[in-house]
Amino acid sequence: MARFAVIFPAAGLSRRFKDKRKKPFADLEGRAVWIRSVEPFLNRDDVCQLLLVIAAEDREEVTRRYRANLAFMGIRLVEGGAERHDSVAAALNELDDAVDFVAVHDAVRPCVTKELIDAVFAAAVEHGAAIPAIPVADTLKRVDESRKVVQETVSRVGIWCAQTPQAFRRDWLVEAYAQRPPGPDVTDDAQLVERAGHPVVVVPGSPLNLKITTRQDLTLARAILQAMPKPKAKGPIHPFAEDQMWQS
Repeated sequence: MARFAVIFPAAGLSRRFKDKRKKPFADLEGRAVWIRSVEPFLNRDDVCQLLLVIAAEDREEVTRRYRANLAFMGIRLVEGGAERHDSVAAALNELDDAVDFVAVHDAVRPCVTKELIDAVFAAAVEHGAAIPAIPVADTLKRVDESRKVVQETVSRVGIWCAQTPQAFRRDWLVEAYAQRPPGPDVTDDAQLVERAGHPVVVVPGSPLNLKITTRQDLTLARAILQAMPKPKAKGPIHPFAEDQMWQS
């Protein structure tokens, strides 16, 4: 069986979230967003390592607030960098020797399902690299720098919205990160793997696999979670799942 490590980037500044608490640590139905995002990967036979990447300035608070969760879930904390790709690169340096494949999942994408994870992992094992994505349904417009005037309508033919988890052969992802360019223009991990010359296959994603960016997204995420069937856990998740002591 292929063995996966899963990296959860959570070191961003959350500028658009506009709250005193960064979005990975906001409350969502009784648990922090990042915990909701990690839970579907727990107790999987093919996952052997979990890494949560945080900003250095958040380490003391995260360690204090989530100490029991981190210990029981077996999560390793990693300090990230200025950009998302810097954070993933830091986590790649912490991989265990047993890891064959690496998945990267947004710590603010809490509605991912077991079925989607299964599909992405299986495609990665078969093809080397896989991402979930959904075709763009809305008409696309390019606007000017003032964000007021439409410059052109952009064809949506062949345009898909990428999601996470994105999963890759370990050697492909490490190689791709070793070759990454400087600067903030890297927006996902597949972009680097593509640039390194490796094919990335797409599996059908889900509109419900929401990435939380603004506070309004929390409302949508609550509705999605309430509508989703409650899976039966294979084993214990963590001892303080509903304990507000660790979420406030």
